[in-house]
Amino acid sequence: MKLYTYFRSSAAYRVRIALNLKGLPYEAVRVHLVRDGGEQRKPAYLALNPAGLIPALEDDGQVITQSLAIMEYVDETHPAPPLLPGDAFGRARVRAIAQSIACDIHPVNNLRVLRYLKQEVGVSDDAKDAWYRHWVETGLAAVEALLANDPRTGRYCHGDTPGLADCCLVPQVFNALRFKCRTDHLPTVMRVAAQCEALDAFRRAAPGNQPDAE
Repeated sequence: MKLYTYFRSSAAYRVRIALNLKGLPYEAVRVHLVRDGGEQRKPAYLALNPAGLIPALEDDGQVITQSLAIMEYVDETHPAPPLLPGDAFGRARVRAIAQSIACDIHPVNNLRVLRYLKQEVGVSDDAKDAWYRHWVETGLAAVEALLANDPRTGRYCHGDTPGLADCCLVPQVFNALRFKCRTDHLPTVMRVAAQCEALDAFRRAAPGNQPDAE
């Protein structure tokens, strides 16, 4: 497997966690999102992923894009240990938590949106950071409610085994802390994230532990 990744991409971070949880070796292909206007915009990478987004996974001659699709592919092709529960309601709950992060919080705060706000709309750095904090704080508040109000939450997002939702949660918490977002209203989120970060699979996937970390 080849994973096209960038150390601080939260979407790539999710996939790195998932691959580590599975114990799957992979070749990390570094794609710098800022250098030279962004290596994800170069023709060689666009030939793999026309959207010009990170990550992409190359396996057996095929290329898969979108972090959630990649993680579900890995879960289907390497079932143990599972990233999704065995029951349909459980799988739906885990997907809902994961998508609350990957579809509701992350897209409005990723690098290309922040760059557009600053360069094209002309907002100040302070206004851009306020935008970021607003969507992260309100989005994670919704995740907190999903976790805190459901008895299926255990040591991790769903039960006592880390899975797909945790792969999404930890990178978003990392970003929240990096941008100095408020987290005092997120006791369950922060507890689960701390539990995950104590695991080797999560530690090895962390941005600061990547060879391309800056």
